[in-house]
Amino acid sequence: MTNDQRRLTIDWVETREIAIVAQFLLVTDLDNTLVGDEAALVELNQRLTWHREQFGTKIVYSTGRSPTSYRQLCSEQTLLTPDALVTGVGTAIYYEDHSTSDASWADRLATQWDRDKVVAIAAHFADLVPQPDSEQGAFKVSFYLEEAIAADVIPQLETSLKVQDLNIKLIYSGGQDLDILPTQADKGLAMTFLREKWQLSPAQTVVCGDSGNDRALFSMGDERGIIVGNAMPELLQWHKSNPKPHHYLANARCAGGILEGLHHFGWF
Repeated sequence: MTNDQRRLTIDWVETREIAIVAQFLLVTDLDNTLVGDEAALVELNQRLTWHREQFGTKIVYSTGRSPTSYRQLCSEQTLLTPDALVTGVGTAIYYEDHSTSDASWADRLATQWDRDKVVAIAAHFADLVPQPDSEQGAFKVSFYLEEAIAADVIPQLETSLKVQDLNIKLIYSGGQDLDILPTQADKGLAMTFLREKWQLSPAQTVVCGDSGNDRALFSMGDERGIIVGNAMPELLQWHKSNPKPHHYLANARCAGGILEGLHHFGWF
């Protein structure tokens, strides 16, 4: 190796090290991902606070919860104030006081979406049990569906919706939660929207999850992914079938798994 080649190699390594410790975007699910191990959450909060103050790191909570349910969680757990809150499995994005959702994101989801028609068609399926009103949204129709019959019901429902030319996708997770969303809505697409808004690269983005509705976070591209050690079988099976070098399966659970993953990727 020539001296010039050595110098280029050293420069590349130094640049990579600077990139690792610099600003990044953390996008994490809440229940059983960020929340679930109080001691680990305290440590993670401390480290993220320091990193945000030093490098401008962005924190996004991406949850299936509604804003109401999120506020309830905040009253029970010590959570950092996020730079953005993604609720309803990617159907709404909030900033600052979380009182008004991002209008440009809502405009994207509105194309060919007819919530009333979705509700009317779903009403013909007796096995679908509507979730509480607080968990419904302008771009989210949610039901409980038993896991034992989900494989039969979901394809039939999807066919009934699509023959009406409705702009929909179905997301089933946790062995009970079925969400009907616009095609342009999910956690991964909301993450991409925010990443581009803040002009951060996939290599500067870390996503964390534990369940089926988090698969979209891990499916977008080269974002670093942390699957926590207590992940549900539905996500573990997907990870096994879709192995990627930039995805990390942690041993520790919940916030401890996020800490472990951030150490693995070199940010902590």
